[in-house]
Amino acid sequence: MTRPQAVLFDCDGVVVDSEGMTFDLFLKDLAAHGLPLTPEAFEADFVGGTVEMVARRARAAGADLPEDWVARFYDRMYAMMAAGVPLIPGVVALLDRLEAAGVPCAVGSNGSMRKMRITLGQHGLTGRFRAVLSGQEIGAPKPAPDVYLRAAAACGADPKACVVIEDSASGAQAGLAAGMRVLGYAGHGPDTVTARQLTALGVPLFHRMADLPDLLGL
Repeated sequence: MTRPQAVLFDCDGVVVDSEGMTFDLFLKDLAAHGLPLTPEAFEADFVGGTVEMVARRARAAGADLPEDWVARFYDRMYAMMAAGVPLIPGVVALLDRLEAAGVPCAVGSNGSMRKMRITLGQHGLTGRFRAVLSGQEIGAPKPAPDVYLRAAAACGADPKACVVIEDSASGAQAGLAAGMRVLGYAGHGPDTVTARQLTALGVPLFHRMADLPDLLGL
């Protein structure tokens, strides 16, 4: 393929390997408030949104969440992540390859800016991106395309010449709505709920960050 003008990354599950620990926290907390879910059910119905979205859907499904649940959940999540979040294997080498090729990159996430300052900051990665943007904090979380359109602008790139790296259906929908090519990172294989959702959207999957340079024409 033609080398992209910019590569735009989701954060959780694509740059930092934070989703497993966050899923566990959600599952335990929702079960404690009357909504036991399997990991597969949570992945199918709740992944890719914001904590506020999880609260709305959980209440609609019968969870008895206190009024301050969102704020309290954020506090627990931030403390957990501050204790250490690993990176997705191979992502630093990928960023090095993009930099050497002169291809700018940015992050567009539904996570809060505070969360990304914690997760990216503990690895010294924030400065590797032209911009780190939060869809919820600009008032248009994914699947709205706004966060990726702003990320493309920060890189000085035509949206149609950008590639988005995503691991969730809502994120992929945001990239597609922005007119961008989307590649789906499926580090746990093609048979997870989210991998199947990406495939249903027509998004090609890859399974290792080391495979991405060839897919990007680098």
